Amino acid sequence: MGPVRTCLWFNGNGAEAARFYTSLIPGSAIEGRLEDGAEPMIVQFHLAGVPYTALNGGDRYAPTPAASIMVSTDDQDETDTLWAALTADGGAESMCGWCVDRFGVSWQVIPTALPRVMSGADRAGADRAMKAMMSMRKIDIATLEAAYSGT
Repeated sequence: MGPVRTCLWFNGNGAEAARFYTSLIPGSAIEGRLEDGAEPMIVQFHLAGVPYTALNGGDRYAPTPAASIMVSTDDQDETDTLWAALTADGGAESMCGWCVDRFGVSWQVIPTALPRVMSGADRAGADRAMKAMMSMRKIDIATLEAAYSGT
């Protein structure tokens, strides 16, 4: 996987989080074996090839929105499905495509349409799209594209 890996701190549920995360993102897997019912100190996994370590370090630290996992989605269905899974069971919505999962980890669910309209040649359209995005929680692609086109 390479020498660089992001480590996420958990309070005893890192394996549960790794299982959940790898179930959501295609091309993801836990590296090695996890025993049923066991909660190891370290769980290594990758999300679509990006390496992570879940460290069960106790309650000394908690996740913060200062670091987040950003996932690019292709369409509204993929955005809606991922958003619903991440915000379920104690997760929470935030603004502009950000949410927090039930483990306290922050995520950005960003449809590919967002950077496309934000960096589009029509600067007034990009400004309208930015204004529309600032009022959203989960990103709505149709609304974003309508704002960009001025319709």
